[in-house]
Amino acid sequence: MLDRLLELTDALRGAGIPVAVSEEIDALNAIKHVEFVDKDGVRSALAATMIKSDSHRHAFDTLFELYFATGRGPASEPREDEDRPAEHDALRDELFDALVTGDVAALGDIARRAVANFGRLQNSPSGDWYSNYQVMRTLDIQSLLERFEPDPAASEIERRLQRDEFEARVRDFRRLSLAETRRRVAEQRGPAAVARYAVTPVIEDLPFLSATADMAELRKAIRPLARKLATRVAMKRRRSTRGALDIRRTVRHSMSTGGVPFDTEFRHRVPHRPELIVLCDISSSVARFARFSLMLTHALAAQFSRVRSFAFVDSIDEVTDFFDDEDFVAAVDRMNEEADVVSGDGHSDYGSVLESFWETYGNEIGPRATLLILGDARNNYRSRRTWALKALSKKARHTFWLNPEPIGDWDTGDSAASEYAAYVDRMVEVRTLRQLEDFIAREL
Repeated sequence: MLDRLLELTDALRGAGIPVAVSEEIDALNAIKHVEFVDKDGVRSALAATMIKSDSHRHAFDTLFELYFATGRGPASEPREDEDRPAEHDALRDELFDALVTGDVAALGDIARRAVANFGRLQNSPSGDWYSNYQVMRTLDIQSLLERFEPDPAASEIERRLQRDEFEARVRDFRRLSLAETRRRVAEQRGPAAVARYAVTPVIEDLPFLSATADMAELRKAIRPLARKLATRVAMKRRRSTRGALDIRRTVRHSMSTGGVPFDTEFRHRVPHRPELIVLCDISSSVARFARFSLMLTHALAAQFSRVRSFAFVDSIDEVTDFFDDEDFVAAVDRMNEEADVVSGDGHSDYGSVLESFWETYGNEIGPRATLLILGDARNNYRSRRTWALKALSKKARHTFWLNPEPIGDWDTGDSAASEYAAYVDRMVEVRTLRQLEDFIAREL
């Protein structure tokens, strides 16, 4: 049990879930109070002590099944070279009946038998790999969806609910089959062989530019992250009240003791909340990154005396008023639809945007302003006009550029990353929520 628990911990860390040594000790102490035959009890005890965020629960459950569920299920039956349509049809009919009645135990049993009989990859060199796609193709799940007919005597809403329930059961069966496929490979090749591909990156490490199905999870992660960062930023500002050395007061106070001891005096500095000005590229190539960066910066609005937002593609428009509402998702959607950000061909033109921003709003940037530029610095081979960024940076207190592309892709193709980076405090790679959190905690 100890070895298996340590292997699970390594797998969790490999998936991006932080598990401290103290939490490993807590997990070991917790399972002393749970019967090992109680699988759900062991799972709950480990989850309560090893994970700290609900967004990590899916990854934990997947890895738990790999490391603590091997060695069960029917043996694989030898398969002949030709297909066995009668056996396929019989199991398909059995599956359909279980889906209609919602028999969870039957669905689990059918998933185990289907993987055992139809899931083994025949062209696998070692013969110990299984394919869930092959199982789904054999059972022809799509035909079961088409075969289902709601009760004709029911109302339209009831029929729709019945179909939704049936589709949900089909999704549950897909998950059961996938879990059994992974279990069988783990049983033959070891859990580590499956863990490498079975778990998608945790929500904090999911690249913005490739986030599709996880959009809802990213939105859920924004609020608690904003609260945590707001507290951290506020504490950092409260601690930075000590100003420069006050030589006059230091010398005067030291005269009474002849300079021994020599006590230093500092000027009291009143920390002022800075202004935040956000310039955000919302072109199609970085739209997802822009969406979540804007959500997070506006969720932190209380930490700044003022937050102004500007969106651009090949022209720029102020969108600050769109974020007066608490519904950030609706605000971003409205920005994408209503902001006047396209005046030409609809491709990013950083040079023109920076020049236009300088001419229109340059006089409004003061020494307390922090300028935050969100974009990939891909200028579509147009004039870079770096002089405008240089002028803006000279007036602002700080200028940061958050780039959602990997550093290795900077300066490739039409990217002008290094040219623009020369005129800002820092250009930072920010591809995930974790990197965005680190930047805000460190710099703002």
